[in-house]
Amino acid sequence: MSNLTMEMIKELRERTGVGMAKCKEALVESDGDLDRAIEYLRKKGMASAVKKEGRETKEGSIAFADIGSHISLVEVCAETDFVVKNEKFQQFLQSIATQAATTNPSSLQELLEQPTLEDKALTVDAYRNTVIQALGENIQIKRMEVILKNEAASYGIYSHMNGKIVAVVEIEGSNFEQDLAKDIAMHIAAEDPDYLSSEEIPAEIKQREEEIARAQIQGKPADIAEKIVAGKFKAYCDQVCLLGQKFVKDPSVTVEKHVANQSQKVGKTLKLTKFWRWTIS
Repeated sequence: MSNLTMEMIKELRERTGVGMAKCKEALVESDGDLDRAIEYLRKKGMASAVKKEGRETKEGSIAFADIGSHISLVEVCAETDFVVKNEKFQQFLQSIATQAATTNPSSLQELLEQPTLEDKALTVDAYRNTVIQALGENIQIKRMEVILKNEAASYGIYSHMNGKIVAVVEIEGSNFEQDLAKDIAMHIAAEDPDYLSSEEIPAEIKQREEEIARAQIQGKPADIAEKIVAGKFKAYCDQVCLLGQKFVKDPSVTVEKHVANQSQKVGKTLKLTKFWRWTIS
């Protein structure tokens, strides 16, 4: 049909969870009629998946894969924690993480449309539909990110609560500091920093915190007030910025100081440059 639009394909995709290519095919075969297109997909063996796509997915797990020059993070959700713990779900979850780290897709949509590594005749999205049919719940790949590793850096990955929280850390200056990076990833999972350093705090957040501090010290002389505001803002930074937080395994030092101590110990300039912290969304 000549009047088929991307909006129609996306709507069918949203209503069924079936891949874009199959949605386009269904709409072409159904002359653009959405209900007939859904019926077409059901007749093609995707009935179970289509029936369940509208259900809310509140439970899930995050998997990672560290393969060659890439680290992948993938979040997959289902309706119940019972299914999330199922071996078939966990196998699917890890296979998707491995696929992402191996193929480095530019988007989640690209990942869904890829043939699986195990079966070239089966796309990732079609594989997802077979898992939906096998487990009887709506299953969604919520998000995906692939991290390109720096050859001169070390990476640490920590998974907490069976994949409910996953943290990744990058430390430049050596590719032999995986233990240090993993310890800090563990810290991130526990302490949930918002920023790496105070330089990353947006101007509007800084302004808000300073206004709150000033409201708490009204009546103080200007010079004293500014020192108090500066002190309160530093305390805020130490709370929300990774480098300023007290290191969970040794609260006598900050994370920044802990890295500096290790740097001095190994005789290399180590720098904590990036971190990722994912929780089930």
